[in-house]
Amino acid sequence: QPQILESGGGLVQAGGSLTLSCTVARNTNRFKRMGWYRQTPGKQRDLVADFGNDGTTNYADSVKGRFTISRDDAKNTVYLQMNSLKPEDTAVYYCNTSPNIYLSWGPGTQVTVSS
Repeated sequence: QPQILESGGGLVQAGGSLTLSCTVARNTNRFKRMGWYRQTPGKQRDLVADFGNDGTTNYADSVKGRFTISRDDAKNTVYLQMNSLKPEDTAVYYCNTSPNIYLSWGPGTQVTVSS
């Protein structure tokens, strides 16, 4: 059984919205710092949003004001609400602890934004 399972990706037009979910097969309240990453072919996996130790949220400049990370520890789930999507947001999205990786990577969920 995978430790992490991401879902919610799909094909959307530019300007549209998607909500990604990440279900963790462990108690997420053990991991204060959870984050969402994304990767495109041939490039490194980049952190786009995460929680700080004090529960604050942090965002990459490229998604600030458009993406919102949230969590429901009762459901061991982390979410990423993505609004005003752009073609450059096209990537496979993953979640994990941040900035250090403590869990096995899940399969990710593909997000494709058409222009």
